[in-house]
Amino acid sequence: MVKIKKFIRINERIRVPEVRLVGPDDNQLGVVSIQKALEMASQYELDLVEVAPQASPPVCRIIDFSKFKYDQEKKEREAKKHQRRFRLKEIRLKPNIDDHDYQVKVKQAVGFLKKKDKVKVSLFFRGRQMEHLDLGRKILDRFILDVQNDGQIEKEPVLEGRVISFMVAPK
Repeated sequence: MVKIKKFIRINERIRVPEVRLVGPDDNQLGVVSIQKALEMASQYELDLVEVAPQASPPVCRIIDFSKFKYDQEKKEREAKKHQRRFRLKEIRLKPNIDDHDYQVKVKQAVGFLKKKDKVKVSLFFRGRQMEHLDLGRKILDRFILDVQNDGQIEKEPVLEGRVISFMVAPK
């Protein structure tokens, strides 16, 4: 994962003739020259921070930069906490699967769906089993019926080469 560092200009690094200034108590101070903005920031013993460089003129605030930076990082951590990365689990079947083995696979799939993971179910055919696609289709239809209480079909069963596969997403 590559972390992109956003560069924030503060104090003397702001190189524009005038800025729209926001005071330390969030009141608008209007458009002022950069020298006057720096003087006002030093009067308050705070930093002049460019918060919207894309605006015309750029928007700057008089704030404590270390506190501002801490609040930004806190917001990013909070946003990351609420992200949900889904995981994809795969269940592999064969057309001549025994009933108990089939029940184990269904139970695994239901467990994955309850943990909010997506499940890809793949039915593999070998050799002459390709002549009996109808048997594989019956197994997949039965599998769909068994997991429909906990998940919904996201991608219908499709034959790709020697594999029929479909996706189930949690409800």
